Parts: sequence; structure tokens; C-alpha cells
Amino acid sequence: MDRFHLMSVFVAVAEEKGFSAAARRLHMSPPTVTRAVAALEEQLGVKLLNRTTRFVRTTEAGKRYLEDTKRILGEVDAADEAAAGINAAPRGHLAITAPVLFGRMFVMPGIVEYLNTYPDTEISAIFLDRIVNMLEEGVDVGIRIGELPDSSLRALRVGSIRIVLCASPKYLQRQALPRKPQDLLDHSMIVSSAGNNVIDWHFDSVTLRIKPRLTVTTNDAAIEAACQGFGITRLLSYQVAPQLAEGGLKIILENYEPSPLPIYIVHREGRYSSARIRAFVDLMAKQLRANKALN
Repeated sequence: MDRFHLMSVFVAVAEEKGFSAAARRLHMSPPTVTRAVAALEEQLGVKLLNRTTRFVRTTEAGKRYLEDTKRILGEVDAADEAAAGINAAPRGHLAITAPVLFGRMFVMPGIVEYLNTYPDTEISAIFLDRIVNMLEEGVDVGIRIGELPDSSLRALRVGSIRIVLCASPKYLQRQALPRKPQDLLDHSMIVSSAGNNVIDWHFDSVTLRIKPRLTVTTNDAAIEAACQGFGITRLLSYQVAPQLAEGGLKIILENYEPSPLPIYIVHREGRYSSARIRAFVDLMAKQLRANKALN
């Protein structure tokens, strides 16, 4: 069998963690997928996968080979696109990552438009409230909020957001309006563990250790509790943009907010400029820069 074909099958099995799931992804029969991986292992003389009746996992050698294989296949695809010409229509698979709520609110509309515009493309959207290692996890494009560490990734700034304290009008009618950060210690605080600062809240001139009355695992839950009038929560401005616009929440202590956080689109830079990555970045940048909630 063709080596690139065998490598593509191995990547699918490793990523899907199963032969049947990989077969569905590749539109192949499970026996054909099994034979392809066995043929690749025989050619290499190395066991790439540990198989049981319940799961499939890469061996240590398989992990290293998977990373190299994904890089090689990515360069082959990019070389094909470059040979076809810079004006060739995007095609192929794209992996995107973004924070959960940001992805649902702002990235998903761009993904749908992209797929509708370029029918020969596919996208895997990975929405997680953690930093994804794009090189190790094979992600092509990411949306990052906050200053970026030095890396090999290319970055395009597309907006900024604020870190805001907010509460419902109902809560603020019952409780004295906080005038300074220290006043928060006398209020019912709601904290989302999906954020980076669960206990220590940093303001322009002070850092407070918060003792929350309610801790939740998602930003959506923190927003809901605040809208119900339970207390004060701290989130990113885009996360509560609909509630602020509708009057369900109000921002407090605005003068003590820390500096706004930048929003970047980051992507892996290869030897060739990928048409599918370039088209998605351009489309996403245009949408995000035009959104008033992000600028």
C-alpha cells in the first residue's frame, strides 16, 4: 500500500482511539483499516498501537511517530496547495480551537460561513477552557485571549476584552453598591472555576483573596446565578455581553478594572502558505474585528 495512505490511516486510528471510529471517519471498512495499520507496523518493524477489546492507545514509539506523521502529512497537503496556485480554493481538513463560550458565541458563526463558502473543506472545532498545545495536538488555528508567550506560532491581533465585575439590578437594590474592591469582602461572591483566577482577583491597584459563597464549574452557571440576583461575579466582558445589553446585569467598579486583554488568532507556520488556513484566518479576523463586543 502507499506509504502516505498508511500514515493517514494510522493518524485516524490514533486520533479516534479506535479502528471502527477511524473507519467511519475515512469511509473505509474496519478490516481494511486494521490491515493498513498492521502493514505499516510491519514495514517499520515497530509496534505503534496497544490494542485491547475496550480501547486503542499509541505506544511510546507510536506517540513520536504520530507527531512526525501529522507534520509530514500537513506539509504534503500544504505543498499540494502551493503547487495548485495561491488562488486555489481551500480544501481539506482544518482543526480549530477556542475557549468554550467564545467559540460558541463568536467562532461558530465563522466556521459555518467558512464551510458554506468552501464546500471541499472540513473542520474539527475543539472548544476548551484551557490552552491547547497546537503543535502536539495537531491544531491549525487557535483563538487566544491574553498576552502570548514567545512561540513559533504566527499571531494576528483582532480585538480586546475587559475583565468585569457584574451583578443584577435586583441584587444591587438589596445590597450597598461597592465603591472599592475591598467592599467586595462584604458581598456574596460567585466564582467560576473555568477562569484562571479562582480565588485571587487582581485589580488595577490591589489584589483580593475572595471567599466565594458559590463556586461553579462553568461560566454559564456563574452568569445564571448572577442574573438570578444571588451575588457578584467576575467574568470577561464578551461572556456577559448579551446580559449587559439586555439590562440583566450591570458592571460595577469599572474604574478599578485591570488592563484589557488582547484577542489573537494564532496559527502554525509551515514552509508553505496553506490556502485553507489563510482563508479561515482572513474570514475570522474580519468577523471578530467588526464585532463591537470585542473592540
